[in-house]
Amino acid sequence: MTFDALRPLAARAALFSALRQDQFVMAVDALGEHRWDADLDTGTITFTSAADPSRRITATAHLIASVSPEARSVLWGWAHPMGTPDGVAVKLRDYGSQYGLPALAEGETPFPDGIADLDAWVIDAAHVVGGTAGELTGRAPYFAADAGGGTRAVFVLDGVLGPLTVADAVVALPRILASAELTDPRTSVWDLARLAAWNLQWTDDAFTGAVVTDATGSATFRFDERARIAGIESSLATT
Repeated sequence: MTFDALRPLAARAALFSALRQDQFVMAVDALGEHRWDADLDTGTITFTSAADPSRRITATAHLIASVSPEARSVLWGWAHPMGTPDGVAVKLRDYGSQYGLPALAEGETPFPDGIADLDAWVIDAAHVVGGTAGELTGRAPYFAADAGGGTRAVFVLDGVLGPLTVADAVVALPRILASAELTDPRTSVWDLARLAAWNLQWTDDAFTGAVVTDATGSATFRFDERARIAGIESSLATT
């Protein structure tokens, strides 16, 4: 079983991942031109403004995997020389062992055959790794770092963002949905609520709508006959 077996896991978390990545990009872009530095001894990645080095974002970084075009494989963080044997990546290994997914349970997962554009595939695979990590650990955002030679090192980050709220999502979703590729939008909404720790209730037995709620308000997702998101109505708390 190759790496492509992971794509359904990343797809399930696609909406949650897109919202968290959007928040992360906005936070880092606010620094303007910037650099990033990883300190694997302390387990941190720091993003520093070029114009004002006192402006920085420091995150706790958990190595999930490296995606190497030279080795043509994904090396998982728990088996990586620079990783942690009992770190966050172990949750992916344990899930793979429990549900019979060798692509997660084994320390190194080969690329599939027949890749036409290896560089593009590696970049896409890094995002799949990040999405899978979000699905199985609940941690987001992720950062796919250029590790040289075309290799991407994928980290999930803690300490960068606050909790994802319904109010946050309502503001960002029109922009996110314009570009997000959701293979199963209704499931992605359910998974978004699960990962963000919101309450979710279906509007009827046919699952034509879902109401998600937290302390910041509520949003009702409407689905069409093909389970696509047809509309979102919100009622947000006033402060």
